[in-house]
Amino acid sequence: MSPRITFENELKVLRKNVSEMAQKVEESYVTLFEALESQDEEVIHKLKNNSKAFSKRQREIESQCLFLITKQQPIVGDLRVVTASLKVVTDIERVGDHVSDMAELLLRLNMKDLSLYSVHVKTMILATKEMIHNAVNAFVERDMESARELIKSDDVVDECFNKVKKDLIESLKKEVKDADECVDVLMLAKYLEKIGDHAVNICEWEIFQETGNISDMRLL
Repeated sequence: MSPRITFENELKVLRKNVSEMAQKVEESYVTLFEALESQDEEVIHKLKNNSKAFSKRQREIESQCLFLITKQQPIVGDLRVVTASLKVVTDIERVGDHVSDMAELLLRLNMKDLSLYSVHVKTMILATKEMIHNAVNAFVERDMESARELIKSDDVVDECFNKVKKDLIESLKKEVKDADECVDVLMLAKYLEKIGDHAVNICEWEIFQETGNISDMRLL
């Protein structure tokens, strides 16, 4: 088998590993809010302690990327793919961290229905879920146009966050909700917003692996 074919096969394995890690993180996100709806506190506790597994997987994929860069001496196009994968797994791992953080907040909130604090939280949860799913698909499928469209849609999550914040401020002014609980809900909404930001980052790295540009700046 030629070195080129060997390298292409290793790239396929890398993309598969990135995709599988992203799928597991996305599943943890979905499971978190399904568990909240079904009031399954045991599942929430498990998700709270999930971040170490994602960190371990991140390190394994980073090691794989560095091996390909140092041992295989990839050409520019391949180097962009490996570099983008190296960056994307960091964003995916951070999403996993945020799921663990949100699990802890839900436990602190005694698994209360988040819509009691703002009807916009559910909209934010669904929009963020769709963003992270579509971002990973765009990266894995090398769909630059979908990546560009998703970047434009980031305003939806930001607008939801502002609406949640406004609702919480009103509750505090009227003293109809516990202040500590309102702060926890706001923190949870902030984690959702950050996940949206990570989805945008993933899309920007998809554009980079196709063009060598990120945020209209030429890198490679």
